[in-house]
Amino acid sequence: MLKIAVFLKPYRKEAIIGPIFKLFEAILELLLPTIVALIINNGIGKHDSVYVYRMGGLMVLMSILGFGCSMVCQFYAARASQGFGTTLRNKMFQHISSFSYAELDIFGTPTLINRITNDVNQLQLAVAMLIRLVIRAPFIFIGAIIMSMILDFRLSLVLLAATPVFALILYFIITRTSPMYRKYQQKLDRLAVVLSENLSGIRVIRAFAKSREERARFNEASEDLTATAIRVSRISAWLGPLTTLVVNAAIIAILWVGGIHIDGGRLSQGEIIAFINYITQILLALIVVSNLVIIFTKAASSANRVNEVLAVTASVADKGNAVLSKLDKAVPVISFDHVSFGYNTTGELALNDISVMINRGETVGLIGSTGSGKSTFVNLIPRFYDAVQGDIYVEGVNVKEYPLRQLRAEIGIVPQKAVLFTGSIADNIRWGKEDATDDELKLALSVAQAEEFVQKLPEGLATEVSRGGTNLSGGQKQRLTIARAVVGQPQVLILDDSSSALDFATDAALRRALQQSSQEMTVLLVSQRVSTVRQADKILVFEEGRIAGVGTHEELMISCVEYKEICLSQLSSEESGQ
Repeated sequence: MLKIAVFLKPYRKEAIIGPIFKLFEAILELLLPTIVALIINNGIGKHDSVYVYRMGGLMVLMSILGFGCSMVCQFYAARASQGFGTTLRNKMFQHISSFSYAELDIFGTPTLINRITNDVNQLQLAVAMLIRLVIRAPFIFIGAIIMSMILDFRLSLVLLAATPVFALILYFIITRTSPMYRKYQQKLDRLAVVLSENLSGIRVIRAFAKSREERARFNEASEDLTATAIRVSRISAWLGPLTTLVVNAAIIAILWVGGIHIDGGRLSQGEIIAFINYITQILLALIVVSNLVIIFTKAASSANRVNEVLAVTASVADKGNAVLSKLDKAVPVISFDHVSFGYNTTGELALNDISVMINRGETVGLIGSTGSGKSTFVNLIPRFYDAVQGDIYVEGVNVKEYPLRQLRAEIGIVPQKAVLFTGSIADNIRWGKEDATDDELKLALSVAQAEEFVQKLPEGLATEVSRGGTNLSGGQKQRLTIARAVVGQPQVLILDDSSSALDFATDAALRRALQQSSQEMTVLLVSQRVSTVRQADKILVFEEGRIAGVGTHEELMISCVEYKEICLSQLSSEESGQ
């Protein structure tokens, strides 16, 4: 909690002024029972109506002042808590945005969403309660005991005797609910994972008629969460009744002892009523404290989860200085020097001792069996991950020396899964170049073989893309993502199996258009299709994390057994050149 308190610094004024006004309200509230005692003893007891009206008017004035103080505190508490929540959410989003793929793989999307929404909301509530009630409730509790001691010290000993009992109850509840709240958050994450998988994979679920099984899986996760919530609520529910029991037992004891004191003339009727009012204030304060205990126990669990995210340092550090672009054709545009990489430091290497050079303007095909390391290879170039061993160079400069923004501006990448965002088609393509003109957009669409279908749309480039691009076919989405990558004329274009949804004719037309669009652009084609890579200037054949062969189609058919097997499995002997 203390680590997150730094986000309250911009709202120090609100965090100080709010409790001060709440303290004024508490002082006024503590004075009311004493005034009631005075009215009973001096006004009603002596039949002095003027005194009653005067003191009654004072009580009304004090109530109005207390209400005003409460409203001021509420205003500052709202400003501080909402501002704190906004600042923390922004910081978390900024921090998460700096994560490499490695950190995102560790946490997972559902838990990050829960932490940036549900957990921050819980902390926001805790801040509001901190300003509004954390000062008031203990002050009322302690103040009421002090005022009761002033009225009758011996009678107040009953209240003092009840205080340790209440402390034991609080200790019992906190120690048993804190671990349960952490389990509750973990199970909430699990439920979010199941829900996310069901919503994103609804078409697959229906295609395989698995709706019943998925409902059962969701119900299991939901019931597990419910069972944990019930267990923690069952324990927390004891706090209110036990507090009330202790306070009511104290009231009975005070009434019994107070009656003896009244009979003995040592205590007036007004004082015993004031005493009861103070006990009632103590009871209400303890109920508030009970609720605060639950709120802050939840907040402590949420704070730990938020701190876990903020404490993670991105494995891909953005510490490079601006690098002057070199157009020296003698320098390879991409160079791998004995590069190894593993997704898990204790597991197998996805790439093992890779050394290769790619020259400017080359079209390079990457082919191999599933899981051979093709996508891992291209993901290391823009530093989505950092190599475990070895160095990677772009235009002769180590990629770690580039600022990430500059490095990735040099590289256009089209991932395996075509992802579009809500907005117009033009807005989506301009992700590759913010100030792209309509002519540049049309040129990019032409290169990506998307111009024809876009022109047929009623609104053309202004056509709105629905969430996830569900109003477009798979091939259309792939072509738009290719247009988005080429519109900025990157030095390196990576197509990571991004033409899998295209027919052979469109795929061939796309490759021709890429070659004609820029002689300086280096193109990396990752594909399972031999027909896609066979015309490349150079083909890299991957096998179990190693490069099994490098060369042209004709050279590899002679020198690389793995490539020959792939070709013969897809092409006839005549097509493969055998």
